[in-house]
Amino acid sequence: MKLVTVEQMKAMEAASDAAGHSYDAMMDRAGAAVAQVVQQRGAVKGKRILVLVGSGNNGGDGLVAAGHLREAGAEVACYLLKPRDDARVTAAREAGAFIGALPDDRGLRVLRRFSLGADVVIDALFGTGARLPLPHEAHMLLNTVKGDIEARRNKDAALTAPASPAAPAGPLIVAVDGPSGMDFDSGALDSSALSADVSVTFAYPKIGHTRFPAAETCGELIVADIGVDPALASSVTRELADPHMIRRLLPARPASAHKGTFGKVMIVAGSIHYSGAPALAAAAAYRCGAGLVTVAAPRPVLPIVASRLTEATFQPLPDSMGIVSADAVPILSKALEGYRAVLIGPGLTHEKEAAAFLERLLGGEPPSNRRMGFSTESDSASPPARVSLPPLVLDADGLNVVSEKEEWWKLLPESSVLTPHPGEMVRLTRLERDEVEADRIGVASRFSQTWGHVVVLK
Repeated sequence: MKLVTVEQMKAMEAASDAAGHSYDAMMDRAGAAVAQVVQQRGAVKGKRILVLVGSGNNGGDGLVAAGHLREAGAEVACYLLKPRDDARVTAAREAGAFIGALPDDRGLRVLRRFSLGADVVIDALFGTGARLPLPHEAHMLLNTVKGDIEARRNKDAALTAPASPAAPAGPLIVAVDGPSGMDFDSGALDSSALSADVSVTFAYPKIGHTRFPAAETCGELIVADIGVDPALASSVTRELADPHMIRRLLPARPASAHKGTFGKVMIVAGSIHYSGAPALAAAAAYRCGAGLVTVAAPRPVLPIVASRLTEATFQPLPDSMGIVSADAVPILSKALEGYRAVLIGPGLTHEKEAAAFLERLLGGEPPSNRRMGFSTESDSASPPARVSLPPLVLDADGLNVVSEKEEWWKLLPESSVLTPHPGEMVRLTRLERDEVEADRIGVASRFSQTWGHVVVLK
């Protein structure tokens, strides 16, 4: 599924409108989709629904949803941040929804009456066009609703018997596009934002839905079709992995298959300090569908790992005090014959022994006497032959060690998969951490192209 910026979404909506699928038609479909999501979570007849309405298109979506929910038998109150006199307000009022507005509500008595009794709260104040920080009036409105919901939840929890499996969760909170107060490009979040149970966005998810802190407040993300032609997104290169995409990528698993059908994975990981890392990695490889997984680890580590894994096979590696040594390379090279993929790095440490192992494995210079990292150009011994590796995933300490070498990416097999967390990405790129965090997708994409490898920035 395409993952778009705010400007890309605006351009697609404008093109759709110019092609005859009007903004009004898109708004009608958006509001209907929000109402449908609410109804899918339970019958609404007789339920009390509060719709927080902004002055823009997001508020219009909320008003359309209010009309549909009123027609379904709900008691609906639309609370406007600012007065608006348009066809959407008129339609909601004619459907029987109560219309109130913040400027007319002294002491917020009307708002609190509805927020304290609502079964559902629909947040339709601000959508993709919001700019942070939110205005004072929005802060006041959202903080009042948040306070009332929190008070209700605390009261419900206090009345719930200790033996009860879960306290009542309070009202269902549905965000239109996303919680009001999120930046749909950066993922920044206003302090007054109302955390949603479910967010209904339109046509395509936005980058901000995937970035923290906003991502944590979106709840379940539902992408609703509003009639935008998919061809209008043909130039968008970012994709958001979803179950449909992953299902298409996974190979078939015929009933006649056996463990040899689905390939062999080698996990080169672990040290006496980090014996859990290879066990976790091997278990994950099996869960991903690998047919046979072998753990190659220092000899003292294997009994610990074997106690955790009943499926895997094991390849003992020479070690120095529980840390893999360079002498392991010829053994590993022979053991790798017939394997479809190899993971190297989790828990290896970046002590000098592990660094020497990686240098020799990747065909770099021979080990020096340094504590960690690669040797200097002044070493005179000739480098060993490069080991032929299957497709490589390099993680954790594998990344930390290679990052000390200039142009380290040239040592790796083509299109290796690199899985750094932000700290490791800083070491690999020589960027500041703030630079990485400010544009995670952009940084990962740019360096993936520079290095010629797949980058999974965790």
